[in-house]
Amino acid sequence: MGNALTDMLVELRSDDVLARFGLARGSMTLVGSDLQKEISRSVAGLPYTLSLGGSASNTIRAFARLGGQAGFVGKVGRDSTGDFFEAALGNLGIEPHVFRGTEHSGCCVSLVSPDGERTLVTFLGAALELSAAEITPDLFHDSDCLYLEGYLVQNHELIATAARVAKDCGMKVAMDMASFNIVEENLDFLRGLVAGSVDILFANEAEASSFTGEQEPLNALQAISEMTELAVVKTGMSGALIKNGSEVVHVDIMKAALRVDTTGAGDFYAAGFLYGLTEGLSLRQCGTIGAITAGKVIEVVGTTFGEEEWSDIARLVKRVKTEKYLF
Repeated sequence: MGNALTDMLVELRSDDVLARFGLARGSMTLVGSDLQKEISRSVAGLPYTLSLGGSASNTIRAFARLGGQAGFVGKVGRDSTGDFFEAALGNLGIEPHVFRGTEHSGCCVSLVSPDGERTLVTFLGAALELSAAEITPDLFHDSDCLYLEGYLVQNHELIATAARVAKDCGMKVAMDMASFNIVEENLDFLRGLVAGSVDILFANEAEASSFTGEQEPLNALQAISEMTELAVVKTGMSGALIKNGSEVVHVDIMKAALRVDTTGAGDFYAAGFLYGLTEGLSLRQCGTIGAITAGKVIEVVGTTFGEEEWSDIARLVKRVKTEKYLF
């Protein structure tokens, strides 16, 4: 469940535009339609691509391509962009629980720095209209786990209701923290939500530090594990730390052929990790599959790549399942 968005990925020549608009590198900033248009005009002429987007959407699409069964809950506008979003989910075998709002469909401008770091400027549009009243048990029929993107925290009632309904249905709740500035702005709420309702939490190093107040990733991992069943702290080029009960695992990254764009890296990591869990694999195997999917997506601009890349991912995942390919 997440914000249903279309992504516009712009390849920057420098970070000047970030400074001009006061955007912190690697952050996600919610803006109105007018400011997003102004930022878009400032990068006109630079190379860009359009793709289906949104954090949870990225995760669930990758999860489905790996062979998992999934649905998606979100809201789009009554426009061609919304039609495209819903149809694209169906074409991937994802059950679309897509509501229609009064605003235009949401859009995320992803500003990709020359080193591959991405800074997100998001107009949520109709995605912002998804309400707690629309979250009912029938959305989660025959589901085992609800995956929530942290960006939904702009609506505390919505994300808290979704977690509660899922738990009442006997489901696990997984969440990705999304962005360090989102964590800082909603710290008390997120701590309460995680401690009360979240079973599996994904965070990168900056998010984990903001969430726990711990600077060292291992200490942050320990602090998170005291609130939730399974904690994952992604440590960039150092890989990821995973803790479940007394078991702690470190998994390295998969070396990417070329680090082009980090957009979707965390989303694809969660997809690989959750797919491993649904297959009953070990923590190390789950982390390795997450590293594979994340490593592949940063080799391209955006979160869409061809059948050749997916075939290569399938080959590597098969090796992981037989424990012949572990970092």
